[in-house]
Amino acid sequence: QLQLVESGGGLVQPGGSLRLSCAASGVTLDYYAIGWFRQAPGKEREGVSCISSSGGSTNYADSVKGRFTISRDNAKNTVYLQMNSLKPEDTAIYYCAARPFRRCLLTGGGYDYWGQGTQVTVSS
Repeated sequence: QLQLVESGGGLVQPGGSLRLSCAASGVTLDYYAIGWFRQAPGKEREGVSCISSSGGSTNYADSVKGRFTISRDNAKNTVYLQMNSLKPEDTAIYYCAARPFRRCLLTGGGYDYWGQGTQVTVSS
């Protein structure tokens, strides 16, 4: 059974950076596309970024393009989300999710496994 655990969230000032990690256990991530999603209070869940199983293809929401970078290290069974130039509107709980396909999606409905989330707060 694939389990995902997010880490790296916290409180950061506007303009700062954080790196989120999504560590998998139970199954190798080699054959799974991974997505990062976020949900702010009172808002719907939003797809932030995703990466194909090989790492050769990535996708980003317009709101984070140029600021966030997704990457994966299959040897460590971990996917990362580097977040730079953070803004208050990036404040949310961030979740990673996995789907057993090569191609990744920015829609949450296509994912079978989810982590418990990590809180990111951007505030001065």
